[in-house]
Amino acid sequence: MKRPSILLLVAWTALAAAATATPPATDDPIAQYVFPPELIMKYSGEIALDAEQRTAIKEAVMQAQTKFLGAQWEMQEETTKLVHLLQAHQVDEKAVLSEADRLMDLERQVKKTQLSLMVRLKNLLTPAQQARLADLRRTGG
Repeated sequence: MKRPSILLLVAWTALAAAATATPPATDDPIAQYVFPPELIMKYSGEIALDAEQRTAIKEAVMQAQTKFLGAQWEMQEETTKLVHLLQAHQVDEKAVLSEADRLMDLERQVKKTQLSLMVRLKNLLTPAQQARLADLRRTGG
């Protein structure tokens, strides 16, 4: 029973880490309406990104990365606590669920920060830039 619990936690941690990555545009209904910073910067010339926009994008990404890093450290701490609780022969279900709630709250914060970043970046682009970027994403450049 110990091995599946640890494997589950490893998978859970990997999913949480993936939450900080850019979601794929294919299976995500939200992704088609927002633009990850990597995409914006990749096509910055094609969408005529100006210096002010570039600076605002960099600042928004740096702020989000700071939050992501803090949350990642906290998630590692909470995961360690959860693993410790699960290692007992008799597991305290209430304590495990309480710890899981703390971990899931952190994951929710990461996802909210990610969505907030994507909205902020989209709002920095003009409608014409958004349309061009959507077209570039569709066609692959």
